Amino acid sequence: FAATGSAASIACGRISYALGLHGPCVAHDTACSAALVACHAALRANQLGEAQQSLVAGVALMLTPSAGVSFAVAGMTSVSGRSHTFDALADGYARGEACGAIALQGGAVSRAQLLHGSAVRQDGRSASLTAPNGNAQQGLLLEAMGRLTTDIDALTLHEAHGTGTALGDPIEAGALTAVHRIRES
Repeated sequence: FAATGSAASIACGRISYALGLHGPCVAHDTACSAALVACHAALRANQLGEAQQSLVAGVALMLTPSAGVSFAVAGMTSVSGRSHTFDALADGYARGEACGAIALQGGAVSRAQLLHGSAVRQDGRSASLTAPNGNAQQGLLLEAMGRLTTDIDALTLHEAHGTGTALGDPIEAGALTAVHRIRES
């Protein structure tokens, strides 16, 4: 059980096996964006006809203290232990455990779908390893909005990295504001 229980690639395969699922079965490890990258891949698989339906799950577990200690030493985590994303109190993020899943339906796109457009990109060079790159963020948002299957005015949610820092949050908010100004003109 230790060998098969500690590999992400085997875990997703075991879930597919247990549920009798067919089609692409992939584990993504892209740090904070892994579940979003998986959702993007599932949406594309549905659109390309590789799957009629997709099950996407994201799991975050803190199994050892080493990562949390490293992030705290690097100044990434909130001193108060609370995330204050997009808030003047932002001083880092609070780590937590979570599990979430979503099922995506393939075929014709309906207005009832939750996911209307997506894109995946790497920010490239920025102020630091964890700081967003404003120009790259704008490019990503424009690409995702260019793939929308609905009118942009129907959007009610934008997924953001939300670093919870005085550096990262304004960069993300600024990119989103700039993109909406570009789309309006």
